[in-house]
Amino acid sequence: MADDTALKLDAAQLNAFLARAFPEAGAQLPEVVEAEPGRVLVRQAFASRALRPGGLISGPTQMAMADTAAYAVILAHIGEVAMAVTTSLTIHFLRGAKPGELYAEGTLLKLGRRIATVDVLIWSESRERAAAKATVAYAIP
Repeated sequence: MADDTALKLDAAQLNAFLARAFPEAGAQLPEVVEAEPGRVLVRQAFASRALRPGGLISGPTQMAMADTAAYAVILAHIGEVAMAVTTSLTIHFLRGAKPGELYAEGTLLKLGRRIATVDVLIWSESRERAAAKATVAYAIP
């Protein structure tokens, strides 16, 4: 089992890897702003294309943030393993995410040899007014 207290990639290294792995995303790629043992914080700049009818940030945008935060916290601990893949993502939408920067905090729940599980909290206004909560599992090759 990987050591969940030691980071193999910091925030800058994670951002560089994500930019190489997803070059087509360009400026739309979320940014890892913090990486520490067991936790990452990811930020997505506001873009009006992320809004759904009614002027709230869309569910698919929030799900992508949950997936990105999970991928980032796992890679922070196992290194550049591009083929780690999502096996499940369960999300609960708690309230509408108002337009603005979107944040996702991924917390590593379990890091095994083949499966990792991450808890993700998503918000736009403040962490205390979470818009969604997700649990994401990844298969590790």
